[in-house]
Amino acid sequence: MAGHSQFKNIMHRKGAQDAKRAKQFAKVLREITVAVRSGLPDPSSNPRLRAALSAAREANMPKDNVERAIKKASGAAGGEDYVEVRYEGYGPAGVAIIVEGLTDNRNRTAGEVRAAFSKHGGSMGESNSVSFMFQRLGVVSYPKDVASEDDMLEAAIEAGADNAATTAEGHEVTCAMEDLFAVRDALEARFGEPTSAKLDWRPENTITLDEEKARSVLKLIDVLDDNDDVQAVYANFDLPDDVAEALAA
Repeated sequence: MAGHSQFKNIMHRKGAQDAKRAKQFAKVLREITVAVRSGLPDPSSNPRLRAALSAAREANMPKDNVERAIKKASGAAGGEDYVEVRYEGYGPAGVAIIVEGLTDNRNRTAGEVRAAFSKHGGSMGESNSVSFMFQRLGVVSYPKDVASEDDMLEAAIEAGADNAATTAEGHEVTCAMEDLFAVRDALEARFGEPTSAKLDWRPENTITLDEEKARSVLKLIDVLDDNDDVQAVYANFDLPDDVAEALAA
């Protein structure tokens, strides 16, 4: 699940982290494979690979796993050939959902995603049926202690970003999607490597859910996120504090 720190915090407290970590590793390794095959195995000249390596570090993936994935993807031998896919639809309570994936079989993935929507109170729509409700942004994140709020904002503006926000969780710099790698490189030269640098879907407006509806929506998102071919799931809902606390209990 991407874009909802509150939700991620809930998930973090649920346990069963080993299985989650294994799935997360598999998704990052798949992104590394696609990044290498779409460019070069050298991260200094392959922005997408650099972003994938940042995701690997954020997931605490062992260095050996990363190096093996790069070597395998850059080898002459065939191996898996993944394509990027995106699905859109509505979940319970009219929540808009975007699903991004990497798959070696479009028909299988589309069928599984459609079945997940149908089984859990949603419906998959056509391309662009909900993406107009979201902004596609570049997001660069840093720990809070790397800079003051003013210094990060100043650096973000100089780098060509649109905004910088500071919370208890850290600094978040947002920019136009086409400026992501340029903004990241400028910030990295000043503050060092970011926690993450990625493209994100951010909702223009959100739907506030009560506990019952939240459980239904999160169940669907869980099922989608658990699919091996799914890389990220985005949705336009918001959880009040009391609902988040009840779900975490």
